[in-house]
Amino acid sequence: MTLVVVPVRYPLSKHSKATLGEAIRVAEERDAELTVLHVDLYHDTNEVSRTGLKRAVEREFGHLPSVRYVVRRGFLVEETILDEVAAERADVVVIGAKQASRWRRTLRKLFSDPDIESYLKGKLDATVITVRADGRSSELTPANPGRDSP
Repeated sequence: MTLVVVPVRYPLSKHSKATLGEAIRVAEERDAELTVLHVDLYHDTNEVSRTGLKRAVEREFGHLPSVRYVVRRGFLVEETILDEVAAERADVVVIGAKQASRWRRTLRKLFSDPDIESYLKGKLDATVITVRADGRSSELTPANPGRDSP
């Protein structure tokens, strides 16, 4: 089955709501499972629970079938998201434009001016959808769609 992963802030920001709304639409359109991911940073004192995340999402969008709520602890949001996406072998990753901008800044420190969507596309066998706060989105598909056979 197809898997869509969407990282969100908690509490849900306006941008997270737009990104989550697009991820829900994509999951429904593709008859996919959805993983809602929040990264709880080690240096923050806000310990977010899966139950709290689920309640916040359902308050905003109602009950959602085939949804998994995940809270991961990490030092770097970007790295933790990439780890989760790779571990789950996601088919689609829906990220907010703000998140993409943060990843660009982080990657610029390591590489010369990378494009985050292309970077993710090259690192992951997943379609990457970037969502702006106004709900508009853009999509990049992997160069070689499909999973390699073992």
